[in-house]
Amino acid sequence: MIKSDIAAAVRILKRGGVIVFPTETAYGLGADATNPRAVSKIFVVKGRSERKPLPLIVASKRMAERFFIFSEAEAALARRHWPGPLTLLLRPRRRFPRGVLGPDGRAAVRVSGSALARALSARLGKPITATSANRSGGKTCYSVSCVRRSLDKVQPEMVLDGGTLSRRKPSTIIRVTKKSVRVLRQGTVRLSYKK
Repeated sequence: MIKSDIAAAVRILKRGGVIVFPTETAYGLGADATNPRAVSKIFVVKGRSERKPLPLIVASKRMAERFFIFSEAEAALARRHWPGPLTLLLRPRRRFPRGVLGPDGRAAVRVSGSALARALSARLGKPITATSANRSGGKTCYSVSCVRRSLDKVQPEMVLDGGTLSRRKPSTIIRVTKKSVRVLRQGTVRLSYKK
């Protein structure tokens, strides 16, 4: 991947466009997670119900702390597993579009193990969406050819080709409450945290 590709992708994100990019788990659909119109476009491209919130990637824990509130337990999990495929359900500090917050008002956030994904968020200066780059209900895509076949109805504005990715489980999703640490989806990261 060359720097000019990343710069072009960030320009698209800044103007509310949608891109495809490789992560440490699979290809993802990216948009500015703070832009309601950009978030709406993701649902159109993916054919996904707006009742299913979009997961987010941030550039770093520092960025995450600017946009989200961490409990002590959430901060400990982030320190231990970020960057990497661990998604935490966090309460926002700022207003976000409806499509990225769940019914409990939390967002699914991770610092990706992919340097490219982190660079996109860092250069945008905001969280980006990171739902899998396939039609809703379709198979996860580990190559650009799969993405193009799956998203045959509405194509994103740019595709960053990272080659064929290794097949990996999705990120582990964890919800921390005052009383428990619950694994909502078991992925690559095995929960080893004890409250």
